Amino acid sequence: MNQTLLILGGIFHFGFAVFHLFFWRLFNWNKDLARLTFVNRAVMQILNLCLTFVFLIVGYISIFYSSELLTTDLGRFVLAAISLFWFLRTIEQIIFFGVKEIRSNILTIIFIIGFIIYLIPIL
Repeated sequence: MNQTLLILGGIFHFGFAVFHLFFWRLFNWNKDLARLTFVNRAVMQILNLCLTFVFLIVGYISIFYSSELLTTDLGRFVLAAISLFWFLRTIEQIIFFGVKEIRSNILTIIFIIGFIIYLIPIL
């Protein structure tokens, strides 16, 4: 069951990588980011691309190294770190976006799912 969860977690992360690649279009970044200073505009885009890369790496290791993640101390630490990432992302979603918008609440639920997917194998 835990390996199945990690495969689902890998797919989950690949989905977020694709989602982040569409940020320019989804959030009209060509127009909206133009209002920022050069440095802030660059930082936003760089952080997004780096996070996309991290999602791809986590997705890959979740699928192709699930056995190592489940059976080694380093793997269990990585699982705990990924779970903590999604827990913190959930908290940040609530702090910065609130709970009044349905889209924000849907994302909050999705982040909780990421937290649980990676928490269960280390329990």
